[in-house]
Amino acid sequence: MLYTFEIIGIATALHFFCQQQELAQRPCGVEYLGTSPCTLDALLGCLEEVPARRGWDLDPLIETVIRFWCDNPDLVGLWRSRLRDAGEDSLLVSRVGNIQSLQQEFEWLLEH
Repeated sequence: MLYTFEIIGIATALHFFCQQQELAQRPCGVEYLGTSPCTLDALLGCLEEVPARRGWDLDPLIETVIRFWCDNPDLVGLWRSRLRDAGEDSLLVSRVGNIQSLQQEFEWLLEH
């Protein structure tokens, strides 16, 4: 199965929590991760619970995140800087999913 990973923004912890609660109320095919440090270890730690909920394969999911991290050092550095500027109460928000779930998410967003 092919997975996709993207860093999509910065949010306060409260805003991220509220968004997660809203997502729990509708079918959502992707997972949004919120991490306080902008580190690969923090992201990989967040991934550990995802496969159990989604039935996804952990190893290719981890490979996707590591590949993104290694292939995009400038982008990672930019987000690290933006997170630092945003303050202590902020989280780096990322999205992970398989290709089908990402398509489902985009279709839902276009309808609403």
